[in-house]
Amino acid sequence: MKDGYNPQQIEEKWQGIWEEKKLYEVSEDPKRKKFYVLEMFPYPSGRIHMGHVRNYTIGDVIARYKRTRGFNILHPIGWDAFGLPAENAAIQRGVHPAKWTYENISQMKEQLKRLGFSYDWTREIATCDPSYYKWEQMVFTMMFERGLAYKKSSVVNWCPSCETVLANEQVVVSGAVLPEPQFGSGGNKQLAPDGNKEIGKCWRCKSEVQLKEMDGWFFKVTEYTEELLECVEKLKDGWPERVLAMQKNWIGKSTGAEIDFPLEERIDGETILRIFTTRPDTVFGVTFMCIAPEHPLAEKLVKGKEKEEEALRFINRVKKQSDVERVAEGTKKEGVFTGSYCKNPFSGERVPIYITNFVLMEYGTGIIMCVPAHDQRDFEFAKEYGLPIKVVIQPVGAIHESPLHLGSMERAYEEPGVMANSGEFSGLPSEVGKEKVIEYVQSKGFGERKVNYRLRDWGISRQRYWGTPIPIVYCDTCGAVPVPDEELPVELPLDVEFTGKGGSPLAKLESFIKTKCPKCGKDARRETDTMDTFVESSWYFLRYASPDFDEGMFEEEKVKYWLPVDQYIGGIEHAILHLLYSRFYTKVLRDLGMCALDEPFSNLLTQGMVIKDGAKMSKSLGNIVDPDDMIQKFGADTVRVFMLFAAPVQKDLDWSDEGIEGAYRFLNRVWRLVSDVFPQIESLKNTKPDLSQIAEPAKELLIKVHKTIKKVTDDLERFQFNTAIAAIMELLNAVSRFEPHTDDDISVLRESVESIVRLLYPVAPHIGEELWESLGYEETLVDKPWMEWDREIVESAAITVVLQVNGKVRSQVIMDSDSDREEMKQAALSDEKVKNYIAGKEIKKVIVVPRKLVNIVV
Repeated sequence: MKDGYNPQQIEEKWQGIWEEKKLYEVSEDPKRKKFYVLEMFPYPSGRIHMGHVRNYTIGDVIARYKRTRGFNILHPIGWDAFGLPAENAAIQRGVHPAKWTYENISQMKEQLKRLGFSYDWTREIATCDPSYYKWEQMVFTMMFERGLAYKKSSVVNWCPSCETVLANEQVVVSGAVLPEPQFGSGGNKQLAPDGNKEIGKCWRCKSEVQLKEMDGWFFKVTEYTEELLECVEKLKDGWPERVLAMQKNWIGKSTGAEIDFPLEERIDGETILRIFTTRPDTVFGVTFMCIAPEHPLAEKLVKGKEKEEEALRFINRVKKQSDVERVAEGTKKEGVFTGSYCKNPFSGERVPIYITNFVLMEYGTGIIMCVPAHDQRDFEFAKEYGLPIKVVIQPVGAIHESPLHLGSMERAYEEPGVMANSGEFSGLPSEVGKEKVIEYVQSKGFGERKVNYRLRDWGISRQRYWGTPIPIVYCDTCGAVPVPDEELPVELPLDVEFTGKGGSPLAKLESFIKTKCPKCGKDARRETDTMDTFVESSWYFLRYASPDFDEGMFEEEKVKYWLPVDQYIGGIEHAILHLLYSRFYTKVLRDLGMCALDEPFSNLLTQGMVIKDGAKMSKSLGNIVDPDDMIQKFGADTVRVFMLFAAPVQKDLDWSDEGIEGAYRFLNRVWRLVSDVFPQIESLKNTKPDLSQIAEPAKELLIKVHKTIKKVTDDLERFQFNTAIAAIMELLNAVSRFEPHTDDDISVLRESVESIVRLLYPVAPHIGEELWESLGYEETLVDKPWMEWDREIVESAAITVVLQVNGKVRSQVIMDSDSDREEMKQAALSDEKVKNYIAGKEIKKVIVVPRKLVNIVV
């Protein structure tokens, strides 16, 4: 220790010890409670970045801490190894995707090991390994046989110059290539399944990208729509509210009615327009109809009409826009009159029909009734095109006092109210009116109650090479036939040529395409599409339970022990598709009889991004900080401490050179403290000070030690790593100021120093292990039980806080004397007696008198 803190030396030493002793290798133990902690696995892009470091450091601290709490820890790692960047590398660098991928895996693995993460490397997987993707091919065939995998026509990005389908990442929009994901769970990511199609230019030849209709394979996610939605409620105690809201919004359940509006004239055999609405209570206020440009009737409605040419030009232009762009806030609402009319079945009024850019074919029926008085989008469109506006919902109490009228309306009234100008329904509360209108249309036979969803089936076909081959062969006699299980895996051939043109190399490889039909034995051809990489990331967490199992996708008993994942960690960018698809795929496997899981992840933590110079770290912006450089300069423990201390894990982290230097100084101070006091405390190993026998300064320090143990324990349980580290820093300051005079004082000093080392261990494990060894202990901290704070010592400094409501004492609570204003406020609001007095009342203010009382004014 005399030589000072040398992080590189001690980190190499302890990583070697951990590996030699195989401390992180784990197996099932029915006598111990398990804890499965998992970070979203990385795409092997070549080098880790600070986003990786933050994500995996969070997981490692949780894994190490939970292990000291007695849990049997599963903490695995693997590689989301298929994906588009490998093909781009093959084209640009002349390196085969397999070689590029495995070289990157080797390099990134070495980088992750340098950070000291506690992974069980014996469970490492790579999704491009045939022993892995064989099983998802088997599941595909099972889904195909049950109608959960099917083929249909869909729209893709097509470059006419390169003669190939482009991923969204290969389309340049507004001068920028759509970004690759930062890590894992969709390195080959397509955009939304609801038809989001960004149109721009080809990244390679700069030709304008076209939308082209092609056949592709889909998974029937919609079969599980209602269950996916219902299970969101089961996750509310473990998942961030924001993520659950995003999941619910993506599924997009809408309850309302479908209503038939008779056409004024028969159009190609059609006599009605069927619309879907969530506001049937506003049906008397319809003043125009809107139809999606993609709707089969759109062009027929304008045929022979005055604005036919204008309408056709409009239809073609809007079809080239993305759905997201069309419905985005701020996008101008455009339309063209078809020249056709329908009739409102309630009022009998004649209603003009418009083709507009804001109606999507994917939602409802692709036709909507427009009520401009009670829908802001319709209001803006009506104002722009001079269409009538009719008020049919009045605010409660406004009918007789100050009813809405067109002259005073600056925007639509979209809130519930009372139906007005609505025939026999007038005077009904709008919520009641909804039901009455639905009952009426059902009784009369021109409509029905209807539930619609935004969610669409998952298009998994990718017209690219580096992915899992879809196990289907096409026979002129038998049609599409799944490859039998005994012939799986259908291995991705390595002898392909990359030109960047003419589509996937697989489509030109005769040795791969030509095969025999499994049913009739006649000549057949293989499917050349590969699967979306979201498929691999939808079940990898199950494979970790038995990564070498060769008789099935996973060993059921091991999955039963380890799953679900107790703590999943990853970026908010995967809050929708990866998580939704993983949930769907897990339910499919359950229904196939392969596991008993309803949900794969019990708890979810979404960490923020790493920011530098006001923007997310990016090579294109030149604001990258290389983790290797930081490790070489400061050591892995310093990088870990900074990543956890600089910001709460759910918030974005602003990179700071001063901040990482501060973390390095902190670890050096810890090192010097142990080094400086060791001669004094060396002989007092395994001694415990007696609170009743020590002098006041030592007593205060001992109280501080146990308060810190409690604080750090509570913070680690809540993943508040930044405040946990801050508490350790405060304890370090207190210990540094302490001057021992007696043996009892020195005993307190020893306990204080040991506590700092052990509390620091999950965050900075290398320096923790080294200092623990220096203090004379032979066992590692990996399996040493976590410290328990002494309640008697902590409560010896406790205070009684009076809790008042409107100045009257209603309760009291025992609190730490160091509790701050916010902690006192939360304690008051959480008190059961106080909650009874403030239930249903508006809290006007909360007055906190430190160390004395909290008064809640309602």
